[in-house]
Amino acid sequence: MPGEPKRRHSKARKRTRRAAIKLAVNFVLCKNCGKPTKPHIVCADCGFYAGKAVSKPKVQVVKT
Repeated sequence: MPGEPKRRHSKARKRTRRAAIKLAVNFVLCKNCGKPTKPHIVCADCGFYAGKAVSKPKVQVVKT
């Protein structure tokens, strides 16, 4: 006879558990620079989202 849960799990707890099942992120290519980025996220390299400039690209500081 299998064990049964004592109490009901909340929606947040259930969704958190189910979200952990798929942790692999599919990457998409940025339409502006062509580098792989996460979907629905501003490109970290060029600062574009859906073909529009959203933020300024980050400048790398080079120490000499």
